[in-house]
Amino acid sequence: MSTYDVTVIGSGPGGYVAAIRCAQLGLKTAIIEKYNTLGGTCLNVGCIPSKALLDSSHHYHDAVNHFEKHGIETTGVKVNFKQMIDRKAEVVAQTSGGINFLMEKNKITVYQGFGSFKDATHINIASDGKTETIESKHTIIATGSKPSSLPFIKIDKKRVITSTEALSLTEIPKHMIVIGGGVIGLELGQVYNRLGSQVSVIEYMPKIIPTMDSMLSKELQKSLKKQGIKFFTGHKVTAVNTDGNEVVITADDKKGNPVEFKGDYCLVSVGRKPYTDKLGLENVGVKVSERGQIETNEHLQTNISNIYAIGDVIKGAMLAHKAEEEGSMVAEIIAGQKPHIDYNLIPGVVYTWPEVAAVGKTEEQLKEEGVNYKVGSFPMRALGRARASMDIDGQVKVLAHADTDEILGMHMIGARAADMIAEAVIAMEFRASSEDVARSSHAHPTYTEAIKEACLAVAGRAIHS
Repeated sequence: MSTYDVTVIGSGPGGYVAAIRCAQLGLKTAIIEKYNTLGGTCLNVGCIPSKALLDSSHHYHDAVNHFEKHGIETTGVKVNFKQMIDRKAEVVAQTSGGINFLMEKNKITVYQGFGSFKDATHINIASDGKTETIESKHTIIATGSKPSSLPFIKIDKKRVITSTEALSLTEIPKHMIVIGGGVIGLELGQVYNRLGSQVSVIEYMPKIIPTMDSMLSKELQKSLKKQGIKFFTGHKVTAVNTDGNEVVITADDKKGNPVEFKGDYCLVSVGRKPYTDKLGLENVGVKVSERGQIETNEHLQTNISNIYAIGDVIKGAMLAHKAEEEGSMVAEIIAGQKPHIDYNLIPGVVYTWPEVAAVGKTEEQLKEEGVNYKVGSFPMRALGRARASMDIDGQVKVLAHADTDEILGMHMIGARAADMIAEAVIAMEFRASSEDVARSSHAHPTYTEAIKEACLAVAGRAIHS
């Protein structure tokens, strides 16, 4: 029987990062993956393929709508949808292959099969009708999540689909109805809107991206509406039925009146749920919450001392980079170190265009907590760089403590916001004040000048607005 210091179940961003960090720290490490490729949801049917389609559709959208303004004349531009999907698959394959390389480089043993607990120190690995058992001193559960649905919706994976199927369609929908105005629904909705689909987004809450700052919700909806996406917020879906190639969605509007939507595809994007099926948690007594999340302490340790859990299977935002940080932290804890994570400083991003990014407290949270704060904001359209690239939608908003000037939150929407948010995270990690950032030189012309200007605006002294 093979024995290991650490075994990781699941090879997504949290799992493979945990395995690499364990190996770096001198621990004999194994990783178990039930699918044929490494990388989990993020690399195979999530972050990476969705960004590939977002980029491809963005190029097409620019060619059709913006090239002429730039003095580039094109004729006969059309979508080769099969090639677009094929390129996405190539990107996924290259990225997954990179994980294989990293496993070999770090001398991590990879098991292809379904891992489940026999007891606290033994794991069964089922593959091709055979079962192998390994022994592990410590185990890290990193099995991720899967798309959620509503109890009355039947996902047929043909007309009523999840994000997984939306990444591999064989045709461009005529009318895609998206149930859920969160990150995944908006990103994939924009992909197909750019390619010519009519897209309607039905959201139960009164605003899209409901967990983010209201400014971001308002600005993003305004921008996406200009691009042709229709929004129906405050609508409660009550039924989803298929009739041949047509999907009929019934919902109650804001006044409680029934309304009907018809399309050829319905993307159900109402969140994700932890994937803990058949892990054998009951064999070792690992506690799971009513929401299906594995319960852990501040060290991400379950009630069974040698078993840890990270990423989407535990509480908190379901983000690949959160899982990565947790994977590194657990590896270091097992090795006897004392790392920590400030969850308030895990950024959130929506990869639509304009991009949306945020870190720290929202204005609504600060009001609810009774914190005395100041606000500084700056519009992207006031930037020379934004005008040069014709990406003028959006703004940056900075929230700082009224007494200490420490930055408490930063919220931005605009071109390259997904990359720009890193500056905010670094500033807040070192507890910078808005004046600290305002006095730091930012290259001109760049999009990040909006961060400097918003920080200047906290003190009422923005230069360019």
